[in-house]
Amino acid sequence: MIVLKVVIFGIIGLLFFVGMIMPSFGHTTVHVEQYQIEVGWEIEPPVVGIRNDLVLKITEPGETEGSYKGVTNIFKDVDATVVFGGATKKIDINSDPRPGYYFSPIIPTKTGSYSIDLKGNIHGTTIDVKIPVEDVESTAVLDFPPTGSEGTADVTALKNAISSLQQDVSKLKSGEPSVSSSESGASYDFAVFGLSIAAAAIILAIIALIKRK
Repeated sequence: MIVLKVVIFGIIGLLFFVGMIMPSFGHTTVHVEQYQIEVGWEIEPPVVGIRNDLVLKITEPGETEGSYKGVTNIFKDVDATVVFGGATKKIDINSDPRPGYYFSPIIPTKTGSYSIDLKGNIHGTTIDVKIPVEDVESTAVLDFPPTGSEGTADVTALKNAISSLQQDVSKLKSGEPSVSSSESGASYDFAVFGLSIAAAAIILAIIALIKRK
């Protein structure tokens, strides 16, 4: 029984350790013969309308077994195209100071799935691959406070204002506050004028809220 518990805790510990060392980014890696190509976003999650970089890491086996080294100067013979649905755009790839690392600035304008199409040859090896990258998300993943909560607060405030206006109208109709007969006409007209302005302000606020949505 004790041995079983030790084994179970050992497995749990191993899974936790693996989870800790796993990269948190959503890059995609493909292999073309001896080359390893990794593609993804510099800033994750990628958000629509926010400047980002498509980043690439291209390596090949090093001199020792299990090691890799960056491949440099490859985009003189390789074309890169970013793809979204049926839309495509050829992009310029810039070299990072680190060997084998490259990047291309981009502002994603729509949410959804993007990919990079690479065609050409790397030192004589033909490359023709389409590599998906992490989906671009709406600004809701970063918005604070959430726009929905702001809208709810605005609607609540407008409801309270309308309720207050209705109460003032009721009081005015019932004769509150009481005034002398010589002043009642002018006071009534002034009160109606003030309530009209308040009603107009509430209507304008509602229109502005609708347009903002």
